[in-house]
Amino acid sequence: MGHFRLLVVGNAVSAYGSYLNMVALNVFVYQVTGSALTAGLFMAVRLITSVLSGFVSGRLVSRHDRKRLMVCADLTQATALVVLLLAPDGARVALLFALAVGTGACSTLSQVALRSSVPEIVGADLRTKANSLLVTGRSLAMIAGFASAGVIVAQFGYTAAFALDAATFVISATVLFLLPIRTRAAGKSTADGAPSAATGTGRWASLALLKAAPLLAVMVAVRAADGLGSSSHNVALPIYSSALDPSHPATFVSQFWATWAIGNIVAQQVCSRRTSKTGWSPGERAFAIGSCVMSAAFIVVFSGLPAVPAAVAALVAGMADGFTEIAYVSRLQAAPDEQRGRLFGLSASAENSGFGLGMIVSAALLERFSPLQVVGAFQGLAILLCVALLVVLARGRSLFPPAPPVRESGGPAPGREVSAAEGGTS
Repeated sequence: MGHFRLLVVGNAVSAYGSYLNMVALNVFVYQVTGSALTAGLFMAVRLITSVLSGFVSGRLVSRHDRKRLMVCADLTQATALVVLLLAPDGARVALLFALAVGTGACSTLSQVALRSSVPEIVGADLRTKANSLLVTGRSLAMIAGFASAGVIVAQFGYTAAFALDAATFVISATVLFLLPIRTRAAGKSTADGAPSAATGTGRWASLALLKAAPLLAVMVAVRAADGLGSSSHNVALPIYSSALDPSHPATFVSQFWATWAIGNIVAQQVCSRRTSKTGWSPGERAFAIGSCVMSAAFIVVFSGLPAVPAAVAALVAGMADGFTEIAYVSRLQAAPDEQRGRLFGLSASAENSGFGLGMIVSAALLERFSPLQVVGAFQGLAILLCVALLVVLARGRSLFPPAPPVRESGGPAPGREVSAAEGGTS
């Protein structure tokens, strides 16, 4: 796990840059263009790219060297930011949209490659603990990125923010390149254009995998519904916070996210410690129950409770969110190595599609309905899907093939060092 902990640090540094970038770039687009429509189009292009690149990323990760893909994705984002910094003012608008495409595609590719590779880096038995470390790192990076973005832009300007962002990607790429890790099952070829027989070569290969494993298809559908629900509370939070305290509209939002993040990190640490002591790994039933608790807690947050009960609900939502993330990723990682890339690519597209669609629909509904009604409807849909999954698991587990055992791997083979330039991931 020593090398993996270094990878977690590099990934967290990169994630910090991404969250800093998310705030600084969106504001910068509006400052440069003076148009709210252009700023909205920028975010839409980035999200659409993330959705579409999920399918492409799955195929790339299945066919090519994962570590090299991750390093290239980080360096591509760093280069794009440097080009934006050096470009004349007249060319910046076009470059901003090119940057939206690049960051959307590269971030999805990095996520798919890293999640696909965890069992090969640390071994099957340690994948739950490894996922806990990754999510903890990203949660801390989210807090730091969102908290520091406004300060950095206000004190040092956009140039400093973008330069810092580019540096985080370079650091991440350097860490990845130097780590002697193996990210693909031993003996699996990563030659360009050499598809695995298990995954197929057609454009529908990802869907064929889900058809062969309907339980995974239901779990992916639940995650898409979770994305839908997540978008609703993201859009509703500023409106709800403004209604609570019109003179300080950001107070409830900041308190919510801080409390949510604490709960998220606590859940990840609990999962990691339990896994270390007992070898426990959450399964499909735990995922469904955790998703139900998470959605219900988000609904309670908008029910008009006093500050302390609302904070408790936000804490529970964060804990359930962190737990379900670990359970879901660990379950998909139980698939054979040659299938994981396509599964995680399809999952990324489903989650981003749910989130993007939810942003549009919930924003429209909030013009006529209250935040509680909109969040309740969206999160209620996720709860219904989770209940359906629990019913199916209780009545007909035999309808679904069990999670296949993951072959023990991870780290260099005995008596063999893996070079930094050899297969890997981030």
